[in-house]
Amino acid sequence: MRSINHITFAVKDLERSFKFYTEILGLKPIAKWKNGAYLKAGDTWLALNYDEKVAASVRNDYSHIAFTCLNTEFLELKTRLLNYGCTEWSENKSEGESFYFPDPDGHKLEIHVGDLDSRLKNMRDDPWDTFEYYF
Repeated sequence: MRSINHITFAVKDLERSFKFYTEILGLKPIAKWKNGAYLKAGDTWLALNYDEKVAASVRNDYSHIAFTCLNTEFLELKTRLLNYGCTEWSENKSEGESFYFPDPDGHKLEIHVGDLDSRLKNMRDDPWDTFEYYF
């Protein structure tokens, strides 16, 4: 396994989702057609596919996709998401600023300031737990 190739979200309203991901979250549009769109978040390719069977319910577990943002852009992006109507579905309990929110179809997302190195450093500094590392 080399990397994640792409992430696909089934969406009920392609136009609404396309605007959310490009205008609110700031992903880069790559291509769009009648039933889908390709966007990029850094090196990650995100596909939106229209699907009339999109469920209206939201999962109650912690499964989600996190997007990286800079500390200098976090507050502006969080404010834009709140003004759009996004609600917070989880409280941040990890290192770095985070905001957890659903997209218009209920896919659980997060914006996060930090990376794997900052997370591992924080974990190494935690005196209450021990971790096994594989590198």
